Amino acid sequence: MAEMSALEETEKTARQNVHLWVEDLALTNYRNYTRLSLRADRRPVVLLGPNGAGKTNLMEAVSLLAPGQGLRRVAYSEIAKSGGSGDWAVAANLHANGQSVQIGTGLQPAAATNARSGRIVRINGETQSGSGALADYVEMVWLTPASDGLFTGPASERRRFLDRLILCFDPCYRTRAGHFDRAMRQRNRLLDDGGHSPLLDGLETIMAETGVAIAAARVEAVTALRTEMQTRRGRSGAVFPWADLQLEGDLETALEQRPAIDIEDWYCSELARGRERDRAAGRALMGPHRSDLNVENGPKGIPAKISSTGEQKALLISLILAHAELSTMRRNGIAPILLLDEIAAHLDDARRSALFNDLLRIGSQAWMSGTDHIAFSALSERAQFFRVEDGDVKAI
Repeated sequence: MAEMSALEETEKTARQNVHLWVEDLALTNYRNYTRLSLRADRRPVVLLGPNGAGKTNLMEAVSLLAPGQGLRRVAYSEIAKSGGSGDWAVAANLHANGQSVQIGTGLQPAAATNARSGRIVRINGETQSGSGALADYVEMVWLTPASDGLFTGPASERRRFLDRLILCFDPCYRTRAGHFDRAMRQRNRLLDDGGHSPLLDGLETIMAETGVAIAAARVEAVTALRTEMQTRRGRSGAVFPWADLQLEGDLETALEQRPAIDIEDWYCSELARGRERDRAAGRALMGPHRSDLNVENGPKGIPAKISSTGEQKALLISLILAHAELSTMRRNGIAPILLLDEIAAHLDDARRSALFNDLLRIGSQAWMSGTDHIAFSALSERAQFFRVEDGDVKAI
């Protein structure tokens, strides 16, 4: 028997180490799908089909197996199939670290008329209080065509992107962020109504404690990503540009110079001192909700926002791959699921091939979509291919 090549050995090891993957996926009344059943294995999944066939809809359904609102972040009532009863459901059998996990989520008809209604989440038949419980089983990150404007869009998009990455390391991060947002909104309302000092004091204490914790988590994540970027930079044959990352924000800057407990006291004092200013502005003008993530194209030494479209796409992929590597190491070899919608666009042959090899080496079950089979030909039998058309999905 011929000896196994180094690449084949790497791919075999990666496939053996995959501990998180979707095996069975079923959709009911979901966007353009009346009913759909799909069975996958551990390999990357490639969805092929014309524009508007439902490839992104399918990826969105997979994204709802993770905490949050999914990759489109729309009201749950908008997901239901047009002309239907307003309900929808996604069910899946996942393999998570050696265990088979049954996940079901959806919207019931009674709730479908209310755009603010939360979806139902069940894990192994048990109804959960919210989607946050999914974090114990599923780690997922995605890139969509909308992500292509990350570097040129508002700071809020970059904060959301970074916060999504942090959730993979720290499932409690969402809770802290929620507490901060609620306290900030209540403070804004109190200031608008004239304010009440004891209540404001309490809300500002919550904002200080949670706000500094948010900033500290971002600093830690960016530092780790920067280190991983340098590791990837030194890897032989690397074709994706490394990124230099810098956080811009009052709390993040302060944390570089003083302990977190000191920053909490300082931030709390600044909030109290800035009440009149914030009342006039109608919002809090200081805090983690004002921070930004600055990204530079490392090899060229220029801001990512002025890089070419192709280089921006490559930088985004570089960030996602660095995060996937870091996450896999931190979670004892459990690679996250990656959703990469229209990922082949703007990538040349060398970068497509490098992307596929990285995904196989890391061991992620990556769901990718595109219109052109040729763009994914380098994967060949190393991936599973499905044709998506007219609300139907068939293995190729």
